[in-house]
Amino acid sequence: MLPKNIAPTTFAIRRTQLSCYIVSIFLAFVAISLLSSISFHFYSTSSQPFLKSQTHINTAQTSLKVYVANLPRSLNYGLLEKYWASPVPDSRISSDPDHPKDQTKAMAFTRGTKFPPYPENPVIKQYSAEYWILGDLMTPEASRTNSFAKRVFDESEADVFFVPFFATLSAEMELGRGKGTFRKKEGNEDYQRQKEVLDFVMNSEAWKRSGGRDHVFVLTDPVAMWHVKAEIAPAVLLVVDFGGWYRLDSKSSKSSLPGRIQHTQVSVLKDVIVPYTHLLPPLPLSENMKRHTLLYFKGAKHRQRGGAVREKLWDLLVNEPGVIMEEGFPNATGREQSIKGMRTSEFCLHPAGDTPTSCRLFDAIQSLCIPVIVSDSIELPFEGMVDYSEFSIFVATSDALTPNWLVHHLRSISERQKDGFRRKMSMIQPMFWLDNGQPGGIGPVHPDGAVNHIWRKVHQKLPMIREAIAREKRRPAGVSVPLRCQCT
Repeated sequence: MLPKNIAPTTFAIRRTQLSCYIVSIFLAFVAISLLSSISFHFYSTSSQPFLKSQTHINTAQTSLKVYVANLPRSLNYGLLEKYWASPVPDSRISSDPDHPKDQTKAMAFTRGTKFPPYPENPVIKQYSAEYWILGDLMTPEASRTNSFAKRVFDESEADVFFVPFFATLSAEMELGRGKGTFRKKEGNEDYQRQKEVLDFVMNSEAWKRSGGRDHVFVLTDPVAMWHVKAEIAPAVLLVVDFGGWYRLDSKSSKSSLPGRIQHTQVSVLKDVIVPYTHLLPPLPLSENMKRHTLLYFKGAKHRQRGGAVREKLWDLLVNEPGVIMEEGFPNATGREQSIKGMRTSEFCLHPAGDTPTSCRLFDAIQSLCIPVIVSDSIELPFEGMVDYSEFSIFVATSDALTPNWLVHHLRSISERQKDGFRRKMSMIQPMFWLDNGQPGGIGPVHPDGAVNHIWRKVHQKLPMIREAIAREKRRPAGVSVPLRCQCT
């Protein structure tokens, strides 16, 4: 029944209006839902190529694009030919395996060999990273599927410019002559080669564009490129440690060794620590046997600079039960002795020498002999990729020089802990393999080996390199900014 004051016609009109209003709201809701669905579908389908593109870009950047500077062959493989052709043995060792009295072996390497082998002389071989890195870049592209580095032949595509100079071989050849010319420029063949490299590189457009900041030099010997150290300081330097590069202090300023690069020219921020080449073969964990010696060391007792600690440790430990301290170097005559000593010892002592580290550390890792590192200023390869504390014992010099402290500490380490250290070492042994087992170093690198880890470390430097180049470009002409690389 209708209210008395409302006519039937009026009520019908209002009811019709209400129905239309409800229908309008419903249609509006449907339209909004439909538009939202269309928009979502459009966004989803149109954004997929963008997302895929971003993924593709990131994937493409997981390699380092390397341009190899076109240095004369005489500065790399030609230098090896000269080394093998020389009849003169290394004056620093009693028996040079590369220059025996019978020269037929050495001469054979120079006849029709495009990529001669690197020296077996242990003094030089320990620094052979320069050979294996260049070998990777010289390998035909079809065989470089394992390499993190992609060689490019257009400078505009390059992330970095690799300088293929065997700087360590050059320095060692000069030092091996034993004529006292290394510190001099006159009559110094190594200096002449350094100058040739420097003139070639610094006159290139690539160097001028970046000030050398995107150039890479391999300087595994601390005295490599010694005469032009200031000129190459802006570049990325691949070094075994920084100890040999620091400023001589007042106590060692009269040292007979050449001066080293100042601390303002090297830094973990721009440079890369690379491993020494191990001289002893790897021991698989499955072949590990019972170890009867507590601590083993083989090397020179007397060292200069930071190596003074070695002599003090020697005197403290030489008569300790379960400790073997031997003079010598793992060369042709002492190699088997070193293999036996490291493989039958629980721990291998690694004190600082002329520099904070040496190939002894990497021989210990390959021998599954737990490294005991007494070197307060040591820098190690691939930190951030590997945790050395998981398989090494780090000891402060002050503790190591406290009578009875070191031996007591090592005896307190449980068998379970030692087994864990060796298991971890067996897992990371390949990280320090430079030698790819291929003639002339030409062939696939080990996918988890040292060469690839070196390339990855250089790749990590790219943002900093680009930032440094950008700062250099906006610097006003004539403004000089001092190097500030002493921070770590």
